[in-house]
Amino acid sequence: MKEKKEKSQKNKSDKKANKLVEMIKRKWLINGTITCLLVAIIIAVLIAINIIMQKLELAPIDFTQEKLYTLTDASKEKVKDVNKEVKIYFIGYQEDDANLDLAKQYKKVNEKITAEAVDANSRPDLVNKYGIESGIQGIIIECGEKSKVLSAEDLVTYDMSTYETISIAEEKLTSSIVSVTSEKVPKVYFLEGYSAFSLAQNMNYLGMYLENEINQIDTLNILTTGRIPEDCDTLVITTPNKDFDEMATKAITDYIQSGKNILWLNSAITAKKDMPNVNKILETYGVKPFEEGTIRETDANKMVTGSPDLILPEIEYAKITEDLYNTAGVVFVNATKINIDEDKLDELNIEKTDLLLASESSYYRNNFSNQADTKSQDEEAGTFLVGAELQKTIKEANEENGESAITSKLVIYGENYFVSDYPLNQTTQYPTIQIASYNKDLVLNAIAYLVDREEDITARKDTGIVTYTATEAQDTIIRIIIFTVPIIIIIAGIIIWQIRRRKK
Repeated sequence: MKEKKEKSQKNKSDKKANKLVEMIKRKWLINGTITCLLVAIIIAVLIAINIIMQKLELAPIDFTQEKLYTLTDASKEKVKDVNKEVKIYFIGYQEDDANLDLAKQYKKVNEKITAEAVDANSRPDLVNKYGIESGIQGIIIECGEKSKVLSAEDLVTYDMSTYETISIAEEKLTSSIVSVTSEKVPKVYFLEGYSAFSLAQNMNYLGMYLENEINQIDTLNILTTGRIPEDCDTLVITTPNKDFDEMATKAITDYIQSGKNILWLNSAITAKKDMPNVNKILETYGVKPFEEGTIRETDANKMVTGSPDLILPEIEYAKITEDLYNTAGVVFVNATKINIDEDKLDELNIEKTDLLLASESSYYRNNFSNQADTKSQDEEAGTFLVGAELQKTIKEANEENGESAITSKLVIYGENYFVSDYPLNQTTQYPTIQIASYNKDLVLNAIAYLVDREEDITARKDTGIVTYTATEAQDTIIRIIIFTVPIIIIIAGIIIWQIRRRKK
């Protein structure tokens, strides 16, 4: 009896096991097959979408506040009217490279500008023509017989205080496109031999940013050349620490009389020096000799980190500063005041435009032994001019003969350190040009104005810090993807489960 009972229980167990196996075969395997098929279909659809999106070359969605991966309106404006075929070859780059994606966006603005990744082995002609070494990444911007080659290092700069890599890819690509398609590229010379500020040694940042624009940069030693070259569109003079000799004085005077332009950067003078020839050039534009002393600030909102010598000048609305007018502004370090002989401006045929003013709460200190942060009773207070444009009419226009007027422009700032590589002090080792992103713009806009390229006057993209800030529309899309889509999937799963349960 016991054996029969055990046998019966065994048969029941076998039947249950068989039912379980059958159920697995009927449901799990079938459902598993369907699931695998669905997964395969989804993967195929995603691959197809990815291929289509790549062929469309749509711009990536850029959530960075600075729009680091999207062309700025300034770049679009510069390239939209290019009427020549421009080809950008990315040698040794992958298709998913961010800089290549950025370069492909130019085609959306102008069909004549194309960018592509090229394998060095498939285009040995390009590699040999432009001398790109094996295994090295290179970017070739080509327009007919004109071309420019960029390396991967050319697309970045470095913040020496934080050691962060900063992308300048857009500036480089845009300036290269305009450079190879322009009939003439402006030439900017830096006067050397009379200043401690040297383009090669302590103004590297400025030189780099100027080269990113559509300019050719060179240095000038008048004692070697005897004159200022005819192709000089703008002469940059940095704080003279000794007087000009007679040769330089005559060369600069002749340059001015020919209707050429000057950018003058002058830091504060801490010791009196006799420089009659320097003052003679300044006097040509109605500028008085610089005084010993520095401007200091008492308004906490007009200084940086509580430092009275780091002032935030008020930006006046003018052609050079129009795009900086409502920005965070620029930082001047130990600025000096620019004294204009207002009574002589009419006599000299000069029109003055104020660009930057120290606030009315500032004061002028010429007693450097006084280390107090407060103004002493004998120190001059008021609003001081620290940036100006002076346009001198050399020859009036003659409508009868059809002759145009000849003018010479001087843009002058009572500061030099703000665009130098000099550290503020030995503890911070922080290059001044990196403090305010608009410091460089103030100088670049001045040069763009002086070389008669007003379309390049702008507030440029800040690429120093990457922050992610979605717009309202982008935020809505993100929330839908994160929350709504999963909820829909869950609800659909519940409905399907209920339908199948009722069928059983």
